Amino acid sequence: METKAHKHEIVGCPRCGAVFECKVGSINLCQCVAVQLTDAQREYVRGLFSNCLCANCLQEVRTEYQQKVK
Repeated sequence: METKAHKHEIVGCPRCGAVFECKVGSINLCQCVAVQLTDAQREYVRGLFSNCLCANCLQEVRTEYQQKVK
């Protein structure tokens, strides 16, 4: 039986510089899964950043987006 290798890497948040473990290979275990985003919010984040953000920054950018669309 072949097992799938999970891709986990230590990265720096491009917004605040915080170091965190990105678990793109097992997304359900990643810290970012705790931050729920709508499709529009995801697109907004993608437009600003090309790499993963820490959960704190995801929450802040989500709030920033909500304030812009009010």
